[in-house]
Amino acid sequence: MAKNRRTIPLLPLRGILVFPYMIIHLDVGREKSISALEEAMVHDRLIMLATQRDAQDDKPEAEDIFSIGTVAEVKQLLKLPGGTIRVLVEGLHRAEIIEYTEQEPFYQVEIDEFDEEDVKTPEVEALTRTVVHQFEQWVKLSKKIPPETLVSVVVVEEPGRLADLIASHLSLKIEDKQALLDAIGVAERLERLCEILGREMEILELEKKINVRVRKQMEKTQKEYYLREQLKAIQKELGDKDDRTAEVDEYRQRLTEKEFPEDVTEKINKEIERLEKMPPMVAESAVIRTYLDWLLSLPWLDRTEDRLDISLAEQTLDNDHYGLEKVKERILEYLSVRKLTETMKGPILCLVGPPGVGKTSLARSIARSMERKFVRISLGGVRDEAEIRGHRRTYVGALPGRILQGIRTAGSQNPVFLLDEIDKMSADFRGDPSAALLEVLDPEQNNTFSDHYIELPFDLSKVLWVVTANVMHNIPRPLLDRMEVISIAGYTEEEKIEIAKRYLVPKQIRDHGLTEKQIVFSEGTLQKVIRDYTREAGVRNLERNIANLCRKSARKIVQNDRSAIKITAQNLHTFLGAPKYRHSQVETSHQVGVATGMAWTEVGGDILGTEVSIMKGKGKLTLTGQLGEVMRESAQAGFSYIRSRAEELGIDPEFYEKNDIHIHLPEGAIPKDGPSAGITMATAVASALTGIPIRSDLSMTGEITLRGRVLPVGGIKEKVLAAHRAGIKRIILPKENKRDMDDIPGNIKRSLEFYLVEHMDEVLEKALVRE
Repeated sequence: MAKNRRTIPLLPLRGILVFPYMIIHLDVGREKSISALEEAMVHDRLIMLATQRDAQDDKPEAEDIFSIGTVAEVKQLLKLPGGTIRVLVEGLHRAEIIEYTEQEPFYQVEIDEFDEEDVKTPEVEALTRTVVHQFEQWVKLSKKIPPETLVSVVVVEEPGRLADLIASHLSLKIEDKQALLDAIGVAERLERLCEILGREMEILELEKKINVRVRKQMEKTQKEYYLREQLKAIQKELGDKDDRTAEVDEYRQRLTEKEFPEDVTEKINKEIERLEKMPPMVAESAVIRTYLDWLLSLPWLDRTEDRLDISLAEQTLDNDHYGLEKVKERILEYLSVRKLTETMKGPILCLVGPPGVGKTSLARSIARSMERKFVRISLGGVRDEAEIRGHRRTYVGALPGRILQGIRTAGSQNPVFLLDEIDKMSADFRGDPSAALLEVLDPEQNNTFSDHYIELPFDLSKVLWVVTANVMHNIPRPLLDRMEVISIAGYTEEEKIEIAKRYLVPKQIRDHGLTEKQIVFSEGTLQKVIRDYTREAGVRNLERNIANLCRKSARKIVQNDRSAIKITAQNLHTFLGAPKYRHSQVETSHQVGVATGMAWTEVGGDILGTEVSIMKGKGKLTLTGQLGEVMRESAQAGFSYIRSRAEELGIDPEFYEKNDIHIHLPEGAIPKDGPSAGITMATAVASALTGIPIRSDLSMTGEITLRGRVLPVGGIKEKVLAAHRAGIKRIILPKENKRDMDDIPGNIKRSLEFYLVEHMDEVLEKALVRE
């Protein structure tokens, strides 16, 4: 291939490439480029055209410009406003830049020009025919150039020129065009062109397929729309509106009115299509309608904004409930964290406590303080798993479970949801509902709760769950493990009086149509009602008695035309009758063989007298007072400890062979059980055998071991409150129960003297009154 070396000006091109035999207009604006053009016009009108590697580069260096370019002749030059020059150039032949001889005021380069070789080999002929055929196919598919241009191209006989002409008509990337320009040899150039045309053809075929598919879909949609509109028009003319069409339109309208997750939208559309194609009289259409109503009415993405004003929430909780500090503190902690982060999952609070302490009303108060929706379901007596997870749609009358029913009632994805009486659930052959609740109350999996009826995952992680129970031991362990237990022990006498003054009395006066001037409670009346007419941990019976007083007062006011009724501790019995309860009172003097224990019941604490009698006999131990198995075992353990320490206590070591011992706990009609009376019974036995009296103003609780160790027990707060109410001044507690003393109100703690013990010897030392 012949080469011709010469030095000519260089014009760098941006985003464009000129092939030989190509005539094109160029707009030139850069100073260097204008200077290069002027130099070319002064001499032989020849200029080197080479493309920049980066079109954005305004001041390219030598390495930023491709080395292979085209020598072109400037045919025409026109100056435009703004200093730009429009120039018409014609590509002549390829050239390679050997060296940049000058860089200022324009690029002057030394080049090698390449003459086009005339090659007529069979390989070149075959490549030429292939290229022409591919180009014809490309023109037909792309329709980007007119057929006349195709005719003018394919008549060219020189293979090299033909390749350059075809390349100039293709819309290719600069890199692909440069690769064709770099191919000096005709055969190599044709091969590269074949490869590029083949790739372009594949892309065009794919575009064609996509266009056909889109057109078909559009035609189908337009056809359906057209036919549907025609059908509506016909029905309108006949005055016969199709209920099915109206119903389907209504479902589609409801779908557009609310936002749904993608999978839910897809499911709803699928069910609407099924309903649309189904004959009206088919029974399954009613099932689909009910299913669609449920899917459209559930709050998939609807939620309320939390009120994150901590002080306002605290004020709301305090206004609604007196005391209950631990629960209030936990809710305020949750709100504080929510203020700092949006990703916090809703807690699962389990409020455990006796009836009437305000567990259910507290959940309602939590919802009010956070400005959330509130929903409550009672689990008492539920024994079917489908109550929680729903029935399959194949069953007649199937519905979602009570969880999703509650969510729909709330109309929000993040309500305060109360599961009441969770300890009253049971199980039968239809499944275990407590096991189904595991998915509901597990923070790690309740974001995809699956209901058998809905069959789509629903996010329950935003719900604030509040669970209530009377006793903890009836709650299944796996369920209990997923909840945060907060025990509500019950109210002290002082707290009950405050609750009555602040909430119960004003409420009952209002409900009975009275005013505060018409009925007056004197000081001490409420205390007497609490002590003599109620025995409970909560305030439910107290409220009933206050309502009773209001009713009787209302009758006296109406019947006797009186302006006001005053209720005092002295005339209380005329309204409520004789006192119903007698609180256990302590002995006035020290007694031998009589110890005061403390008991916990579901309605609060009480004191428990323990009596021991020694009689001549053969060592028989008798236990009476309807004692449970655990309490009987505690008595045996205490008795064995006394026998093992007989000499140290000054007791005849053979006492058990000569005497019968009878342990009795009064109020025999009431069942009693538990290990906490162990030290009480042992102390009473020791006192009876030694003849040393026990302090009458002291009560005790604790479990005993055979070696005399004193183990911790539960219900400390309730037991201490009961002892204080009965007039006890000193209390013996196991040392490990020291942590539970924090729950005892400060005023009661200050009025009592506590002895924390680890061994039975310490108990006897404090309890027995030795001369």
